Amino acid sequence: MPQKPAEHTDRSAVRSLLRLWPYVRPVRVRLFTAAFVAILASCLSLVIPLILKWMVDGPVADRDPGGVWLGALYLLLLGIAEAVLFGFRRWLVARPLAGVEASMRADLYRHLQRLPVAFHDRWPSGQLLSRGTTDLMLLRMFLAFPLTFLVVNAATILVGFLILFAQDWSLGLVLLAPAVPLIILCSVFETKYSLVARKAQDQVGDLTTVVEESVLGIRIVKGFGRHRSQAKAFKALSQRLRSTELGKARLLAGIWALITTIPELAIGAALVLGTIQVADGSLSAGTLVAFLSTALALRWPVESIGFLLAMSQEAATATDRYFEVMDAAEEEGAAVAREASPGDTPAGMVFEGVEFRYPDAEPGSPPVLARIDLRVRPGETMALVGGTGSGKTTLTALVPRLHEVTGGRITLDGEDIATMERSRLRELVSVAFEEPTLFSATVGENVLMGAEDADEDQVRRALAVAQADFVHRLPQGLDTEVGEQGLSLSGGQRQRLALARAVVGRPRFLVLDDPLSALDVHTETLVEAALRQVLEETTAVVVAHRPSTVMLADRVALLSEGRITAVGTHQELLRSNAEYAWLMSGAEPGGTGGDPGSATGSGPATGPEPATASRPATGPEPATASGPATGPEPATASGPATGSGPAADPARAGVRPVTAGPGPVSTESPAQQVPAEEGSCR
Repeated sequence: MPQKPAEHTDRSAVRSLLRLWPYVRPVRVRLFTAAFVAILASCLSLVIPLILKWMVDGPVADRDPGGVWLGALYLLLLGIAEAVLFGFRRWLVARPLAGVEASMRADLYRHLQRLPVAFHDRWPSGQLLSRGTTDLMLLRMFLAFPLTFLVVNAATILVGFLILFAQDWSLGLVLLAPAVPLIILCSVFETKYSLVARKAQDQVGDLTTVVEESVLGIRIVKGFGRHRSQAKAFKALSQRLRSTELGKARLLAGIWALITTIPELAIGAALVLGTIQVADGSLSAGTLVAFLSTALALRWPVESIGFLLAMSQEAATATDRYFEVMDAAEEEGAAVAREASPGDTPAGMVFEGVEFRYPDAEPGSPPVLARIDLRVRPGETMALVGGTGSGKTTLTALVPRLHEVTGGRITLDGEDIATMERSRLRELVSVAFEEPTLFSATVGENVLMGAEDADEDQVRRALAVAQADFVHRLPQGLDTEVGEQGLSLSGGQRQRLALARAVVGRPRFLVLDDPLSALDVHTETLVEAALRQVLEETTAVVVAHRPSTVMLADRVALLSEGRITAVGTHQELLRSNAEYAWLMSGAEPGGTGGDPGSATGSGPATGPEPATASRPATGPEPATASGPATGPEPATASGPATGSGPAADPARAGVRPVTAGPGPVSTESPAQQVPAEEGSCR
């Protein structure tokens, strides 16, 4: 279930809405003009009772038809003038308020792009979408109607009561009596409605998140037949939102009923008292008609207070939700460069005492990465190997500053990345993530995100490196739209396009997070061959889970529990580090053999038949102490099997190398064998 990303703050509606002033200020002249025009139009309606008074006490009492027709003409002209002024008001506010909404939406999107990755990890995307759509629409509606008419109605009520008191102060006091209970009711309503309005808007965000996830994950929903459970989850959220909206409706109905009833009672009382005064002769009939007409003209400004306050509260909560995002701190800029003596910062990519802890980690919890010291020489490719959850992806995310280091520093060719502007840093460093993300754009546009100024030849070269020749077979080639998240392509095709995007700009530094995981063996071999040429021209860190990817690297760094525990070549670590040998082979962990090219016989020797203690490993030739375990080339007792077959490298074959010795191949499990002192890493 989506969770609320931020707590509701008890800020008054006025203070919340005042935060919109920077956006409203550029159009303030038109808004103030529109408010003045609306006040003028509303006050014209208060002139109508005065004309009625003149007509009743004059032409009607004197039985003058000409005067009645003249009064009717005045009323018609006032009505036309009022309609024209209200139309002019709407024209004044339509264009500028659409611009205000567009400006706020653009600022929100721009700010989202500058927020750190940790922010997006915490916030559901549906909550962000609802803030950028529903909430901004509410704000535009508030600025266009409720804001103006709160001012207009207040001015109309003030002018109306001045007219009422001028006609008869005693009847005016009768109509003014409900003011105190109405103010109290509106205050209570405002408090309750603000809470339920915030709850409803947050639930809309939750509902948006569920809809978005269901659409993006439609293949999973359909593949596992989970449409019923998803529908139930959606229905539950919809019912919650329905209950909240009904609560809003009950509150609004209650305040509307009270605001309508109380003034009506006051008007009824004034009518009775006024009739008595007319009967006594202390009040003219025309004055009573004008008084009651003015009171009825004030009914709408008074009765509209309820829904105007409701819309204002919704706008205030929408403002709070908008600025919850806008107030989030953006990524830190370039830090002040620290002085360093010549030779203190070697070239290449250097990690010096790097530590990292996520911003929302519990106080006192161990860091994800601790004291990472690693140097990738210029032009070198370093493979980063480690078990699941060891921190490989997190470490690579620190290089382009997707996350900020919490200790130590990272330098590129001697320059601390913390002192670089992000735009420059991300021109130097190119990344390809394990989960390739494509955008609803053409193939060419997706690739060019890696380098906007790349020409067509560079794009084609990048596609060739990534073995993405399938692009040319698409209906429009490079101009083919790949659809949302590129889901119209296979996983391997998406990954190849993501790799092409990473290499298209010939970056000085390259960070690849297991870039070949979705490729088949044949395509992987072709990509590796082309990628070797790219890696020769750049300094690279490659997260690797498979031996074939490791073979792209000059050296390998083993990451274990957030620390670099070993650095060396693939063969060196196979001989000297049990954890690395286990990660590369997939066999049960155990000790390594004492011979550089050997390991215990924890599993079958590669070949058609498993090797046992009583039967030699089968293959093209029988396995002996001096013959091959498998493959066309002989395996000696002092080194790994070599040749062109899959067993050429024990790691690539997916098993640990078989110890060749004078006796039969051991069938003991690694846990039963005692590692040799020389070849173990403890």
